Amino acid sequence: MVCDRCILVVKQELEKLHIVPSFVVLGEAEIPDDTTAIQLQELHKNLAGVGFELLDDNRKKIIEKMKTIIIEHVHHDDADNKHNFSDILSKALHKDYSYLSALFSEVESITIEKYVINQKIERVKELLVYDELSLSEIAYQSGYSSVAHLSGQFKKITGLTPSHFKKMGGVRRRPLDKI
Repeated sequence: MVCDRCILVVKQELEKLHIVPSFVVLGEAEIPDDTTAIQLQELHKNLAGVGFELLDDNRKKIIEKMKTIIIEHVHHDDADNKHNFSDILSKALHKDYSYLSALFSEVESITIEKYVINQKIERVKELLVYDELSLSEIAYQSGYSSVAHLSGQFKKITGLTPSHFKKMGGVRRRPLDKI
């Protein structure tokens, strides 16, 4: 789950099956231990129908938590634009960063750093489409050291300059869960 609408959909699917979760947050929902196998099977089917999956593999759970933490910091946390994701992930998941990095790369076939860059570029695209901030304000807010660094990374990932993307009207944006 990567957005508030995702949380709402998951809550609705749980309600349909009369399952009362302890909590539902980005990327995670805790359901009661007394949930029946039939309810779980139906929940699995219903969630798959709306593009989600139940994760029972601990490795997948860790990766989903890592993705959620990264998305939260990149897209929703304006307080600190200079994120040290190795520290953030290690502290939040109580695991050594080298383990998390190797696990992420093995399962996702992309490094955490590349995933963070892709998320940052999607955030920059969003801010460009909103057209409320200058490119230097976007660079600062996104944690880039300069407009040149942001522009170079943006072009490397998208093949376009930020100004060209802005002129196109944001037609190349991707959903966060597809990054």
